Amino acid sequence: MSELTRSATALRLGIDNTPPQAVVAALTQLVGNVLDPLREAWGHPIYVTSGYRCPALNRAVGGVARSQHLRGEAADVTTGSRDGNRRLWQLLHDLHLPVDQVINEHNYQWLHISYGPLHRRHYFSLNPNP
Repeated sequence: MSELTRSATALRLGIDNTPPQAVVAALTQLVGNVLDPLREAWGHPIYVTSGYRCPALNRAVGGVARSQHLRGEAADVTTGSRDGNRRLWQLLHDLHLPVDQVINEHNYQWLHISYGPLHRRHYFSLNPNP
């Protein structure tokens, strides 16, 4: 749970990012249904750069008001390289895990992976304009 709730921004700003019980349940579902199976199939480390965000932390990092991070349904992850993240994207697609969304952020700088009640298996990219 600490991997999904730690935040340098929260520490720096003195924000308590302790998740409520409903969020802990959602994070547990995200890990059990998506992140752990993905890590097992990948066979190498996958690093969580952002997981749960309380409302104050979400505002501090410029997150959207309806972010799945607020509900414990999402994690931003990286393998440590864009090439690795690109391969991880393909692996996620090939595994047919019950994801809600997988977003390629900024040309594979990281992947946003969510698990929620809809399980839309929606894959898309958000890249800044050059």
